[in-house]
Amino acid sequence: MTAGMGRPQKRVLGALAVAASWSLVFAGVAQPAAAADVQSKQWYLSAMQVEEMWKITTGEGIKVAVIDSGVNPSTASLRGQVLKGMDATGAPGEETDDYAGHGTTMAELIAGTGKGGGLKGLAPGAKIIPLRVSNTEFQNKHSVNAHDTADAMRAAADSDAKIISMSVSSEFSTSREREAAKYVESKGKILFASVGNNADRGNKDHYPASYPQVVGVASADQGGKVSKYSQNGNSVNIAAPGDNIPYWCDSSFQSYCDGDGGTSSATAIASASAALVWSANPDWTANQVLNVLFDTAGRDWEKGTLSKYLGHGLIRPAMNILKGKGDPGDPDISPLTEERTNGSPASPAPSASASQQPTQNEKADEAVAAGDGKAASDDGAPVSLILGGIAVVAVLGGVVFAVVRRRGSA
Repeated sequence: MTAGMGRPQKRVLGALAVAASWSLVFAGVAQPAAAADVQSKQWYLSAMQVEEMWKITTGEGIKVAVIDSGVNPSTASLRGQVLKGMDATGAPGEETDDYAGHGTTMAELIAGTGKGGGLKGLAPGAKIIPLRVSNTEFQNKHSVNAHDTADAMRAAADSDAKIISMSVSSEFSTSREREAAKYVESKGKILFASVGNNADRGNKDHYPASYPQVVGVASADQGGKVSKYSQNGNSVNIAAPGDNIPYWCDSSFQSYCDGDGGTSSATAIASASAALVWSANPDWTANQVLNVLFDTAGRDWEKGTLSKYLGHGLIRPAMNILKGKGDPGDPDISPLTEERTNGSPASPAPSASASQQPTQNEKADEAVAAGDGKAASDDGAPVSLILGGIAVVAVLGGVVFAVVRRRGSA
């Protein structure tokens, strides 16, 4: 929001404001990527074994609300994929008027069909419900609703969407947003949000990812390391691919640019992963889907111990879809807060000394800080795992997605 709207706000639409984009470091500027070969740059698709997963589910039956700069339903990859949504900005335009190209990129990473050479979504059988909110640049040009993100979160919670993807963040928390996050949980939805791309510029907590009811998503690179720009702290719950992922250059939708999608892309990919798991297990609750995603995440530290860099580890939907792994747990207890989400008291927590858990967390983080990017197999043996968790060797082209660790916020 602008200062005159009663709330200081600096919201970034992550992929367009990455703190340490590799394309900028090595090339000086973001380079246009031809639509014809953009899919070849989606390195994580083969690593996550999408072709094998798509034989079982493509995310059909799942709707994902994308709260972002808007979603253009006319790109070749999104035709027929976008449902009616809402504009929460209060400014001229609709939810289908993407003023930055950012929201459309996120929608394509989730549910794009790849037609016309566009980005392929991880869950092409899912549908998108767009909800448009403002970023700082948009706020400087228009008079906007000061509570657009909170209103969009509530609208998404009331929609048919099971999953909400927010690749937007702000350093400022509001009581209205906090209550909206609780409302989302009460409606049985999963809200994924980017933790932010400013690890080397203050690393301040970002919202909504830092709210307890929200899944904070960090970014990892092709080697399975946490991205240098990806913020860290208590709000990181899980990590997903974010480096070297093409995005729409701007609102003209003429070409894609090479660069880092950042925690924005990671959030979209995490949301799509949840769509695949939920589609394959339609009777599960939001808590059970999250339990399985956390349980099967790639890590080489003790299960249940969170790293401030990668949370539970690297997201691996193939572990459930292809191997049937993952404990869904109690359908009514949130793995985020360990509280019941149906209004009844939570069961007593497992007996563990209060001092033991922080010690375990510190050990996990020390391993990451030391640069150890190795994953662990199910029996604890150290191996290099690709993200899907099935094959143990490198993907063709030399891309290995070794497992990383940390915990996050946006």
